[in-house]
Formats: sequence, structure tokens, C-alpha cells
Amino acid sequence: MESTARIAFDHGYKVVFAEDAMSSVSAEMHRFATEAIFPVIGRVRTTAQILDMLKR
Repeated sequence: MESTARIAFDHGYKVVFAEDAMSSVSAEMHRFATEAIFPVIGRVRTTAQILDMLKR
């Protein structure tokens, strides 16, 4: 997931991560990725927030 997101970001895409629709090897690693890594390359949102954004 992270590699694909980084490539998309490098190609100019706006990346959005659904934090409640992905997992990691542990809750701690998931929290680290969604709080420290993913915000640098995109937006971290819940599935509900993303669906709401798409309705607009």
C-alpha cells in the first residue's frame, strides 16, 4: 500500500487513505503509518469521510 501510494504521489496524484479500510501487522504499526507516514504523502480519512467527499 505504501509503495503504491508513494509512486502515485510522485506522479502528481492526490492520494487519500481510508484509515478504517486497511490494516497492518499490528495496531501500533497501523497507528504509526496513519499518523506519521501517510499524512506526508496524502490525506488520511475514514471511509465515511471519503464517501461524503465523493458525494459533493
